[in-house]
Amino acid sequence: MQPLLSFHDCCLTCDNTLGRVFCKKGCNSDEETYEECLEDCNQICYKDPVIEGQQWSAYIDRSPGEASYSEKCFHACASGCGFKFEIKEEEVSKACPNRPSYSPPDQKPGLQQPTKQSTGKPGSSA
Repeated sequence: MQPLLSFHDCCLTCDNTLGRVFCKKGCNSDEETYEECLEDCNQICYKDPVIEGQQWSAYIDRSPGEASYSEKCFHACASGCGFKFEIKEEEVSKACPNRPSYSPPDQKPGLQQPTKQSTGKPGSSA
């Protein structure tokens, strides 16, 4: 029988501020396997539309927004999963998100950037 690793021990492996939060999520996962834990990391770390079929609604998803944050989140969470399931660090470092590279969601319909209209005359107003 393997020794029970404590959540506290797992937290000690989480080193940076952004990573610490998500590493702890991996450590504290309710999943039964390492692979299921990684799937949780994908759901936690990558934005999905909150309203089905409305890509703009991904802006209100609570996962980190920037692509680099999502990647850091995933790898930190995977580290927590690896610790929890006693997976070798070499294997954990090979874990990849099952999401495509991040691309910003389409703008919400009806919200467009204002355009600057010119009258052609300097200093004149409409």
